[in-house]
Amino acid sequence: MTKKYETEAPGYTMTTVMEEAARCLLCHDAPCSKACPADTDPARFIRSVRFNNVKGAAETIRENNALGAICARVCPTEKYCELACSRTGIDCPIDIGGIQRYVTDFEQAAKMDILKQGKSNGHHIAIVGSGPAGLQVATTMLTKGYAVDIYEKAEKAGGYLTYGIPEYRLPNDIVEYEIKRIVNLGANIHYNTTVGKDIMMDELKANNDAVVIAVGASESKVLPMFADNENVETAVGFLARVKEAKGNITDLPENAVVVGGGDVAMDVATTLRRLNVKNVTDMAYEEFDEFKASKKELKGTREAGVTIVDGYVPTAVNGNEVTFKHRHIDSEMTIKSDKIILAVGQRVNAANLGITIDKNEEVPYAGYGTADPKVFVTGDIAQGDKTVVWAVRKGKEVAEQMDKMIMGSAKEADLVGGNE
Repeated sequence: MTKKYETEAPGYTMTTVMEEAARCLLCHDAPCSKACPADTDPARFIRSVRFNNVKGAAETIRENNALGAICARVCPTEKYCELACSRTGIDCPIDIGGIQRYVTDFEQAAKMDILKQGKSNGHHIAIVGSGPAGLQVATTMLTKGYAVDIYEKAEKAGGYLTYGIPEYRLPNDIVEYEIKRIVNLGANIHYNTTVGKDIMMDELKANNDAVVIAVGASESKVLPMFADNENVETAVGFLARVKEAKGNITDLPENAVVVGGGDVAMDVATTLRRLNVKNVTDMAYEEFDEFKASKKELKGTREAGVTIVDGYVPTAVNGNEVTFKHRHIDSEMTIKSDKIILAVGQRVNAANLGITIDKNEEVPYAGYGTADPKVFVTGDIAQGDKTVVWAVRKGKEVAEQMDKMIMGSAKEADLVGGNE
């Protein structure tokens, strides 16, 4: 908001990316690749960069990850590939995310068209939701020759990528670039269309070989004590409002309290400071040794000048005054603030979709199938991590499962019909 992304977070140049790639130990059976949830194969694309084959590196990324340019910017690599990097025992891990960003930026600048739509196999699927998991499902199925329709309730595709992650972390033009690639591959996106209201599940099932529900946790939870309080705003609502207004918010408070300790809370607190809110305090349930936010996000929030108080739970609220009590020590504090923003979790709205969501905002079983053999689930509502890279993984896995089901059924129909 205060600076352009490329100025604030400059990527590698050709010289510096080669220097970083040269630090790679070229491990046999590389642990970084084993640790990537999406199987993007960092070892392979880093090796390609090291030997000046950036085109080959881009092909490796895209063949495994439809959202490679997005993951390069928002993936918590310190929890996955970089945590496993063998170089960690010597000095510091390879900057895998930075190298991936350089490669995908090269791909975009060179107007590379790596993925191709497969030859039509005569089958059709529908996807409910256009968040990262839904976009990956679409990509995988399109390359296999399926026709794909995506039903999105909002005006734009991308889900939380578009409406949640701040511009300073993920520029809108990168999200739009990734979505455009998938549309050019053949995806047909129906905007402003709510399944269960504008079109019913029964109709989707009747007109498609399979339907995958990829709705995300797009609605903020509100603690009962904060309900109907005019001083309170949800994190999801606030971040969406900022992105829609492109940072031109006129009703900013002089001071604000953010309740929560995850990445979303860090996004909100940092965004407030970037919008020149003078005093921003984050009150987190977690203590620092159990923080849910990534180290990178926590570091950025601190550098932005946010006061972070860990280990406190809200116990009472009176207008714009909130009382917090520490979880483990006998300590209590009351904070008066112009604005209270809740980042205490998100919930799934799966009304009229024919699936059950449990208290963890997931389907209450492992896997992607449902009681209906034509209906599958993926993304946030499927069990597993809630990061973008995990959404890519889940999207790939459910696509393979659907493909086996559909093609197996088609082969069985051929046998029954005497075609073999």
